[in-house]
This record gives sequence, C-alpha cells and structure tokens, in this order.
Amino acid sequence: MEFAPTTWLTNRTAGVLAHVSSLPGDYGIGNLGPGARSFVDFLANSGVRYWQICPIGPTGYGDSPYQLFSGRAGNPYFIDLGELQAAGLITAEELVPLRALPASRADYGGLYTHFWRSLAQAADRFTASGAVDLAGFGSLRNFRKEHTGWLEPFAEFMALKAHFGGSAWTTWPQAYRHWSADLSLTLPASIRREADRHVFYQYVFFGQWERLRRYASERGVGIIGDVPIFVALDSADTWQNRAVFRLDAQGQPLAVAGVPPDYFSALGQLWGNPLYDWDHLARTNYAWWIDRLRAAFELYDIIRLDHFRGFDTYWEIPAGAADAREGRWLKGPGLPFFRSVRAALPQARIIAEDLGYIGPDVVELRRAAGLPGMKILQFAYGHDANNVNLPHFYSADSVAYTGTHDNSTTRGWLESLPPDYAVRIDDYFQLAGVRSAWPMIRAALATPSRLAVIPIQDLLDLPASATLNRPGTTEGNWQWRFTGGELAGLAAKRTKLFRHWIHLYDRTGTLALRDYSEPPAL
Repeated sequence: MEFAPTTWLTNRTAGVLAHVSSLPGDYGIGNLGPGARSFVDFLANSGVRYWQICPIGPTGYGDSPYQLFSGRAGNPYFIDLGELQAAGLITAEELVPLRALPASRADYGGLYTHFWRSLAQAADRFTASGAVDLAGFGSLRNFRKEHTGWLEPFAEFMALKAHFGGSAWTTWPQAYRHWSADLSLTLPASIRREADRHVFYQYVFFGQWERLRRYASERGVGIIGDVPIFVALDSADTWQNRAVFRLDAQGQPLAVAGVPPDYFSALGQLWGNPLYDWDHLARTNYAWWIDRLRAAFELYDIIRLDHFRGFDTYWEIPAGAADAREGRWLKGPGLPFFRSVRAALPQARIIAEDLGYIGPDVVELRRAAGLPGMKILQFAYGHDANNVNLPHFYSADSVAYTGTHDNSTTRGWLESLPPDYAVRIDDYFQLAGVRSAWPMIRAALATPSRLAVIPIQDLLDLPASATLNRPGTTEGNWQWRFTGGELAGLAAKRTKLFRHWIHLYDRTGTLALRDYSEPPAL
C-alpha cells in the first residue's frame, strides 16, 4: 500500500470541544446566537485556534447527533429565536415557555412541545409578509435554488413524517415510500405547506450558521465539524438514495451497523444504521460520499471522519439481532475510496477517528490516506496491551484529547479510577493526588500531537455528571449544557493560564515547524 508523505497537519494548535446543544442560550438548548459568539470570544482570547463540534443536523431517536433525519440539513433547535423576535416574526409572549426551560440541560420534551410551534408561527408570518429575505441572509428563493438537490427531499420527508404521526418512512403508504422528483406534485396542500416551513427553517439556520462561522473566522477560530460514517435508516438520506444502501424492496435493512464488545460496552454497540452498498458506490466513483464531504467542507474548516476503521473493515450485524455480539467483520472500500476523495477534494483536511481496538491494517490505511488519527489521555493505561495512548508514544501526526464526547469528564474519570490504576496515572502525570482536569489539560497541550483538543467540561473541571454521552445507553444523553455565568467565570479565572500554556507549548499556530536548528534571532 502506498503511503502519503505528509498530512495537512503541519502546525501546533489547540482546540476546544463543545457541541452547539451545550452552549448557553435562552430557549432551552444551545443556539447560534449570542451565547455562541461569547464562546468564540473566549476561544479567541485564549489563543485557541479551533472549535470542535458534534454533527449539527436534526436529531431523531434518542436526540443523538449521530442519528440524524438528514446529514445535509441543520438542526432547527439551534436557531436563535431572539432574532426572529427582533424581526417581528415571534412575540415575546410566545417565547415565555421556552425561556422557562432549564439553562443547565436540554429538555427535549419541552423543546418538542414549544419550539416547533413558535418556529411554525415565524415561518407562516414570514410567508404572509411577502418578504423575500431575512436579516441580510439573501433571498429565500435563491437559497432554495442553490440547495434544491437535498433541500426539497428533506423538507418533503419531514412534512410526510409529521403527516404520518412521526412513523419511519419504511412504514408509510407505498406511494410515499419512494422519493422521486415528481413527488411534490402529488402532495396534499397541507403537506406542501409544512414542507415549505422546513425550507424556511433551513434558510434561517444556514443564514445564522454562516454569520457565526464568519464571526469565528474573523477572530482566528476555525471550526472542526463531524461527519458520521453512517446515516440513520429513518432519514431523508436513505429515503432519497436507496440504491446507496443495503436495503430490501420495502426499504428495510438487510444488515445493520455497530461495533463488537469493547471498552464502552460488554455487548458491543448495536447502532442500527443501514450499511452501504460499497459495490454500487465504487461503480459510481463514490459520488454520493464525495458530494456529502463537499457539503461538509462548505460548513467546516476541518472534518472529523467518524468511525474511520469502518472504511477498512466494518462490523455487520444481522437485521433483527438482539445486540452487537452476533456480527462479523467485512472489508470496507479501503484506499480506493480515499484516492477518489483526494482527487475530488485535494484541499480536504480530515481527522480520522480511529479509536477502539484496531489492527495494523487500519493504521496502514490511515497513513496511506495521509490522515492524522486520535489519541485519548483517558486511555493512557489499561485500555490496550500496547498502551499506545500514553503520550510518550504519540506521533506529531495525531490529535490529542483529554477525552471526547463519549468519555466521562476527566475529573470524573480521575475520581472513579481503581486505586492501583490511580497510582499509575498519578505517577505518570505527576498529579500529586489532585483529582482535577487541569493537570491533564496541560499534559495534552504538552504532547507531540500537533493539535490538542480539550472538552469544555474539562476546562470547567466538572465531575462525571457533566458527561455528554454514555455509549450503550439511551437515557439522559446529549442533555448537558453550560451557562453564560459558567463561561464568564471560566474566562475570568482561566483565560490567562490557558493562553500561557498555549504559548508555552507552541500551540499558537504561527510557528513554522522545522527539523533543523538555527541560531536564535538577536
């Protein structure tokens, strides 16, 4: 297998991981408004160059951003409703129930009850006003034309889903189970009206997103987005593109995705996503995937490609299996896929999420594709026989994390360690008995990895109760949020130290890295 000589990761920088749902905001969940801009200000003032997020699409079952109704759409929950109020499309009274929702967690039940009603009222009032644009976002008609390839199918999918009581598309009447370009001509007026609302929601979301991204860029902060390897069965992606997936004539999966038993679960993880028909994708030169990645790079500066090992081998679980233990490994598309991506997107900057128990073939594929992998400090001892997550083994071509959205907070992890394990961790990281995330943050910044990313929970030094997601569980995930007050306290107390460490370990992104010595400047 040929090897790429270098990756795109050439400078030492730092990032912070915080999903949009976790941001401060006034309407029950983090959004793209003032709370997001305050967070960007904190990053910029600290010298942080990257903000990493989880997928930003509309969530389905379990509110997971890795089970989306669309891989192309934005999550309407992330819209700053205050802007719609300022535009006269929502009244202050109508927002009272949303303002009453908790500030420290996302109450998805409350959001479902109140958010959609307010958003629908805004959409209807915009339509009734006869306006052609909103807040300088450009015309709605042009937005619709630019994104028609995915926007119309998605909007129709969501409208039909509401019409059929939220049921999966695989259970809809046969006439609606196969998307076609002519479908909109057959939709009843009520469904067409609901589809038009969803077009408006996307128009507002993308307008606010582009403005936030521009705000971040002007302050030297880029955005690392996340592209899940799989899409949800109950999504506009599968409904519109059935040939891409291994589905039967009724749209049901022939087999589903997951991973075998591992660090996170003794039963493995039964994700339930449909698997790709990689033979079909190869025959089409991976056009569907390349279109998906191209769209992601219109939103992000860098993407993290989730479950990278699935491109080498993936775990196939029989449809209807009780858990993930019944699966088997099958070969993925391998290097030909990444050659096609590089040919189509030569400037693509991709991080390979290569976590879990992986063999040498996955490492060889990642290196051949020229992609940096991930290292997790919480996996330093006891995670694998080779201890490859110990910092002294890290290569420069990697991204170091204290933990990810799937880990406990670092403080929570330290507080839960068995005594013998805790002694080894304490000795290695020189914790002196302290159970704080901050010594581990310093250790991550000091690693050879050219990018180090710290979850916001670790910067806030929070216990395990602030964990965002617990793999293998379905209750209580994706709810944690931090408040504006917590962000202000962090900025006041820790910006100076955080910035000092970023400079101390040459993570400003401005130092050219060379392999030779030269005399210092006089």
